[in-house]
Order: sequence, then C-alpha cells, then structure tokens
Amino acid sequence: MDSLILFFSAVFGLIIGSFLNVCIYRIPQNKSIVWPGSFCPKCGKHIKFYDNIPLISYLILGGKCRYCKEPISCQYPIVEFLTGLLTLLFVWHWGLTPWTGVLLVALYSLIILSVIDLELMIIPDRFSLGLIVLGLAFSWLNPNFDGTFWSRFLQSLTGAAVGFFGTLAVALLGYVLFKKEAMGGGDVKLMGGIGAFVGWEGVITTIVFASVLGLVYSVFLMIFKGKGKGDAIPFGPFLSAGALINLFYLIRPDMLAIRF
Repeated sequence: MDSLILFFSAVFGLIIGSFLNVCIYRIPQNKSIVWPGSFCPKCGKHIKFYDNIPLISYLILGGKCRYCKEPISCQYPIVEFLTGLLTLLFVWHWGLTPWTGVLLVALYSLIILSVIDLELMIIPDRFSLGLIVLGLAFSWLNPNFDGTFWSRFLQSLTGAAVGFFGTLAVALLGYVLFKKEAMGGGDVKLMGGIGAFVGWEGVITTIVFASVLGLVYSVFLMIFKGKGKGDAIPFGPFLSAGALINLFYLIRPDMLAIRF
C-alpha cells in the first residue's frame, strides 16, 4: 500500500486517540464529550491547541501541565500511540474499504471501553450494545461471513446470540460453583457485540485468547503487585484483545464476494 496512505492513517489514528482520551475521562462522569474544550483535570485550565498535539505535546511538556505543573497521566500518550498504531495496521491489512471504516469504529469503541474497564471495572452499555447494532447493521459487508445478504445477517445474529447467552451461561455457572461473580453483565453484553462481528466460532476463540491473556495478567499481578488469586480483574480489555486478534488475523480477506 502507498506509504503516504499509511502515514496519514497513523496520523488520523493519533488524532482520534486524543479524542478517545476525552471520551474515557468524560463518559463515566456523564459529561459532554464535545463541550467544553480540553482542559486539565487537575487545575481546570483550558488546554491550548499547541499543547494538545498527540504524543508531541506530552513530550515537549515533559508529561506535566503547562499551568499547574501536575503530572499528566501516561494513559494519554499510551492511548494515542495505541490508537495510531492499530489504525495503521488495520488500514494496511484491509485497505481503504467500507469494511475498514466499520472495523475502525469497532476498534475505537473497544479501546474506550477497555480503558474504562481497567480504571473503573465497568463497561458502558452504549459501547457493548452499540457493537451489537453496528455488527448486525453492517453484517452484509463482513468478510467473516459468506452467502447472501440475509445469510450474513443471520450469521452475525447467531454470533451475537452465542456470545451473549454463552457468556451468560458461563457467568451463572461460575456464580453457582464459586458463589461469586465470575463475569460481569458488561462482559456478557460485550461478548454479544463481539459475536456480531466474529460469528459463533469467533466467540469461542475470542474467549480462549482472552482467558490466556487474563491468566498471564493475573499471574503478573500476583507476582509483582501482591494480588491474591481470588481478586477480581477487569475482563473487558482481554475480551477486546481477543476480538481484535480475530478481526485482524483469523478473517480471510478473500471472502469479500457478496450475493443479494
């Protein structure tokens, strides 16, 4: 692919990453994501445009607010970099197609809900349920499915149902066996959204990937953070990672033909 397209894809991703940080901070507080403009959460000062350039401003300012000199969370450059990198990779892999646009909307939703889940242990319904609607609405573009328009829609609907009810069954079974919440309601709805994109087979591999990644994370916490094996961890980020692995690697790009 033209290197110029990839360059602008990365720049676009960095800019979107800056906006995602706004969403991550404001949505859990039920604040508008468009007004007022960016401000320092410590001193409340409005951030000038030249202090709001993704990655660059953070480095120039030395990771501190220009006005109050309080540290700026490293979450901001990490989210910007991750969003830019993943945008670049998805455009490189899928090209400039309508399906790439749908994937990027799903990608940005997964990033927002993952960071919110890591910080607050919640997954806002607007993202998990939004993914279900998005996956179903654009199932006719989804190269993970084949056949006619309605066949693709049914495959997406089946994936959403298996993701939702299958995860719900696991959550209920875990509660019966261990007398505590094994998976939250947010995880259940999120898997419904993921299933709408990856189908019922992708639901299985997503959960496998997420379980392995979650296990590694839990072991890390026990060794370096002193967490106990019974402590709860946010599972949304690992489900999101499993979904992205599916969407990037396990879908065949040659399955693009559609029949009406």
